Amino acid sequence: MKSKPRFQLGYFKPLAVLVIGTALTPWMSAAAQSIPTFSADVAPILFEKCASCHNPEGIGPMPLLSYAEVKPWAGLISYKVQAREMPPWHLDKTTGIQNYQNDVSLSDEQITTIVSWVESGVPEGDPASMPPQPALPKGNDWQTAELLGPPDFVVKSPPYTVTANAQDQWWLRNTTFEGLIDGPRYIRATELKGSYPLGVKVLHHGHATLVSYDENGNRAAGPVGRQGVGKGGDQFPDGTGMLVYPNGEITWNLHYFPIDQVVANEQAQAAVWLYPKGYEPEYQTRGEQFFAADFGPGGLWANDIILPPDSIKSQQGVRVLNRAALITSFRPHMHMRGRAQSLEAVYPDGRREMLSRVDKYNHSWQISYKFEDDVAPLLPKGTMLMITTTWDNTADNPNNPDHRQWVVFGQRGVDEMSHSWIGITYLNDDQFERLSAERRGRLTAQNGQ
Repeated sequence: MKSKPRFQLGYFKPLAVLVIGTALTPWMSAAAQSIPTFSADVAPILFEKCASCHNPEGIGPMPLLSYAEVKPWAGLISYKVQAREMPPWHLDKTTGIQNYQNDVSLSDEQITTIVSWVESGVPEGDPASMPPQPALPKGNDWQTAELLGPPDFVVKSPPYTVTANAQDQWWLRNTTFEGLIDGPRYIRATELKGSYPLGVKVLHHGHATLVSYDENGNRAAGPVGRQGVGKGGDQFPDGTGMLVYPNGEITWNLHYFPIDQVVANEQAQAAVWLYPKGYEPEYQTRGEQFFAADFGPGGLWANDIILPPDSIKSQQGVRVLNRAALITSFRPHMHMRGRAQSLEAVYPDGRREMLSRVDKYNHSWQISYKFEDDVAPLLPKGTMLMITTTWDNTADNPNNPDHRQWVVFGQRGVDEMSHSWIGITYLNDDQFERLSAERRGRLTAQNGQ
């Protein structure tokens, strides 16, 4: 019988296991440490980017404030963030301006963290590593009040009962405006919302527009509230205001999406924050303004929209600025067949620049994309704004209620529209030159030149 080789591994197996195990221990420890956990890695992302909607009083369908609340939805969360469906931010990240004050989108690193956490079995980690719970506004609070305090006044729409489980409902009414101010004043911020708790669930988007007059018949017009799901209030830049006189009329243009219960006597509310009495801002604005996206100079209010069944169609409209302007926000508006909309500037010298493009439009969200101050378009007089809209009336559009239908212009969600709401302040020549020079100076200083 042959004897075993003297140095066969079997003689040293316990020692080999010990040596190999010792060598692997640091590697295994490092690997374990690299696996994201909910407490240390995922919760901070959710609290920063998701909790404002996903809380007990928010519009999100489930709260995401604890490990127990998040775990059952982990797979869906991973899918939604990889598809960039959540958080809702529908801008094309390959073109146009990319710096926005209200950007809620996730970075590639944040998406990788969430996906890796789910693929690793959703470990909770050490609960002591959890960040503090975010400070969240209550459902009936004004968001703008966090920055400016209570509003100076609040106006309400006439009551309207939203029926249950019905088609979307568009509603237009007027109310008088009087007795709230005793002389000309300048608005610095506005916010519109449905009443709490059910009105905020059914008011999809809406506008409250004030036409006011002073005792001499001078007229001022502009919004005292623009609302949309995913859109907060509107605060004008420092030193910019909208003039309002003591008496006038408010037009309420409200679009409701019913839920599974009746919302009786719903009254939308518009809150207004004023500059101090006697203050006159250097820059005057009419607030977020309507720009139609149709053929012809200035737009034709989209009355010629005709979308055949199973079709994809694009349309352009232009508006030439007869004054220099500062654009502070861009908010596309289409309905369920909307796919994309872009805003371009064609300068007087012929140069063409993409300012902003939404390529994943979703009618469920009405997001106003607010430019960072130093990239907000400063456009000289004579610039042409070009709005390009694309609709998808095919079965590939998941939001399309019926790709077999001819679709025309209309107020219902199943009809179509095409326009933009653009935050714009018109400037005189001196203001334009000064703002341009100041911006160049700041950018030069930032670049160390």
